[in-house]
Amino acid sequence: MQKKLIVLVLHILFAGPLLMGQASADTLRISLADAERMFLDSNLQLLAQRYNIDAQKALIIQARLWPNPNFGISHGLFSGTLNQFFPTGTNDETAASLSQLILLAGKRNKQIKLAQANVKLAEYQFYDLMRTLKYTLRGDFFNIFYLQRSARVYDEEINSLEKVAQAFAEQEGKGYIAQTEVVRIKAQLYSLQSEYNDLINNINDLQSELKLVLQARPSQYIEPTVDSQSLASLSPSKYSLNELIDSAMRNRTDLLIAKANTEINKLNYNYQKALAVPDLDLQLGYDEQGGYLLNYFGIGASIDLPIFNRNQGNIKSAKAMIDYSNASQKSTEATVQQNVARALQKAFAQDKLFQHIDPKFSGDFQRLMQAVLENYQKRNISILEFLDFYDSYKENILQINSIQYNRVDAFEDINFYTGTNFFN
Repeated sequence: MQKKLIVLVLHILFAGPLLMGQASADTLRISLADAERMFLDSNLQLLAQRYNIDAQKALIIQARLWPNPNFGISHGLFSGTLNQFFPTGTNDETAASLSQLILLAGKRNKQIKLAQANVKLAEYQFYDLMRTLKYTLRGDFFNIFYLQRSARVYDEEINSLEKVAQAFAEQEGKGYIAQTEVVRIKAQLYSLQSEYNDLINNINDLQSELKLVLQARPSQYIEPTVDSQSLASLSPSKYSLNELIDSAMRNRTDLLIAKANTEINKLNYNYQKALAVPDLDLQLGYDEQGGYLLNYFGIGASIDLPIFNRNQGNIKSAKAMIDYSNASQKSTEATVQQNVARALQKAFAQDKLFQHIDPKFSGDFQRLMQAVLENYQKRNISILEFLDFYDSYKENILQINSIQYNRVDAFEDINFYTGTNFFN
């Protein structure tokens, strides 16, 4: 009977993985390249930012427009002498005026340059949003991939232990299995189920975030497909630190935003100084008979006298904003350099850990299980030692998946902090 029980347990352990449920019919199997294309085509945040760029471009058109001329006309409403509304002929009075505001000190050109700079800023904000969302997409993509691999290990062990626990429970009443062994197996099963539930919740959280980035249907289950050989060939030594930092200084969109803000503040300072110069108002007037001449035509000009308000406060504020943006830009530049250096350091550490993994480990599992089986059949190890080996395999696989993900994530950090897909 003991041999039959052993055969039953082994059949369950090796056949258990085959009993796993099939993938959902609404599963979206997708590569990273396809996911990025789907993201660029569908993401609503990017679409909204594109509209913002269009809105800023429209302001360039507005800045190029000249002030409208002003036309006014008046006619007598009531004559008290004649006791008549709208008198005509020699008793009426009609006056007209036409004026045009002339912007001085290059205000119009300065407004155009400000609008153009704001378009550049909106474009940089668009690309910075894209960079951030792609970082989220790629991180979630690889994290889900490795967590799903870990989930399959839990599936295999839980399915096996459920069958083993059921078989042991049936044999316990017949005296073939000690109650303590049944309790220990059930305790291990409950522990695995709890760990598995936490893992599934983590995957589902990442799935929700990734589906939001891709604008996938809520009912879809994303199953990433990854070229593991290409990932294994990545090397942090391919690019030098100086090369990565130079790329970051050229391409980091948050740094480009900081530079754009500095340029905008400089342009605004020039514009505020121009506003201190009053604008000229040219006028052309006509008066039928209200002045000293009949049918009088006159020309004139007016300008504000900059005595009290010379835009002093706005000029001072704009100058202070230049200093503020310069300091912010230098801070961003220092942050960029530190980000890149730390990301490369992390990549070297994670890659070194990855290189110590025995590539034959997973492939040798079946052979090792056969050896453990033979020792169990010879009573060299107990059933719990046999299950402990299976559990140790699970822990090692989880650790390997974690190491592989952390390595890929380190390369993704380099891509993110340099603003360039060096590792793809």
